[in-house]
Amino acid sequence: MQTSDLVNQLAPSATIAAAAKAKELRDSGVNVLEFTLGEPDFTTPAHICDAAKAAMDAGHTHYTPAVGIPALKKAIRDAFERDYGVSYKPSEVTISNGAKHALHNVLAVCCNPGDEVIIPTPYWVSYRALVELVGAIPVLVETTEESGFCMTAEQFRGAITDKTKMLMLNSPSNPTGSVYPVEALEALARVAVETGVTVLSDEIYSKLIYEGHTFRTFASFGDDVKAHTIIVSGVSKAYAMTGWRIGWTLAPENISKAIDKLQSQQTSNPCSISQYAAVEALNGPQECLSEMMVAFQARRNYVVERMRAMPGLTFVDPGGAFYVFFNVSSHFGRELPGGMTVDNSSDFCTALLADAHVALVTGDAFGAPGYVRLSFATNMETITAGLDALEKFLS
Repeated sequence: MQTSDLVNQLAPSATIAAAAKAKELRDSGVNVLEFTLGEPDFTTPAHICDAAKAAMDAGHTHYTPAVGIPALKKAIRDAFERDYGVSYKPSEVTISNGAKHALHNVLAVCCNPGDEVIIPTPYWVSYRALVELVGAIPVLVETTEESGFCMTAEQFRGAITDKTKMLMLNSPSNPTGSVYPVEALEALARVAVETGVTVLSDEIYSKLIYEGHTFRTFASFGDDVKAHTIIVSGVSKAYAMTGWRIGWTLAPENISKAIDKLQSQQTSNPCSISQYAAVEALNGPQECLSEMMVAFQARRNYVVERMRAMPGLTFVDPGGAFYVFFNVSSHFGRELPGGMTVDNSSDFCTALLADAHVALVTGDAFGAPGYVRLSFATNMETITAGLDALEKFLS
């Protein structure tokens, strides 16, 4: 048997591959300090787990509507209006098996083969792969450290052609942690309306915002902007529910109906038990968010302070999410013990793992050669030991 050309050309997820390499080394007995996955180290809050148990005890273990239970749709709509002042109808909400599934759904129903999708770089590793998976063409627009890794309205307009279907935007960003300033988002929104380009706004990190930064949902800049916007989000990051696999889209009704039809053939429905847990996450006590953010803020401040003092590293202070994306190109050309030469970001990560037993993800996977991503979604003991090892390796 032979596999399809489409899958043969598909690159595996670099973050998952890096985590697998770290696990392989750990299984051999090495103490690996891992900073690869974007996954909160916190356990899902108890009241959310209790809601899942109650759902099982109540017999909610069967098929649900393909697009999700009404109670979760309502919880999503209520939370979005409460937090961001934007209202959606039940028919504009689709619940999926995680935000990654939601992203693929949107691309599948909106894009035809040959359509162009604009993606600012650096981008989350799966964006380009998901675009190519539906036969569309990723158009990469480079942003810089000097711009805070934010694409300008002029860059957006300059990338648009008669084949452009969509812009994929992520703020706060994975991998950079950058948060688009409100005025920059509004400028992008005006271009989208003027040109008729759909904006897919990935807002999975919207609750993870640090002091001095403001989150603004893309759909909030007026009804005309909302009509050109598809929001993707979920409970994975904010509520430490990565394994529960609940994400969603908020979209114009015709797009939502198309997603509903697609999902009915794909997966039947998201996990029934996870849906009831997500209802509790959104409707229940929210103190858990504040408690986790206190820890993330302390980690972020410590990482930034330590890395600022390390030789040859530059980066944008993360305004959200839990990543530092730093430039290591000043260390290229170094020869390490054993004869290995560091010529690129992948070499850097390979050498760091082998020599210092610190696992990071190469920026090559994010469309940003010369950079490396560190996730500080782990405990302070690991962070301290990892930065000690990184500092020693660099010096």
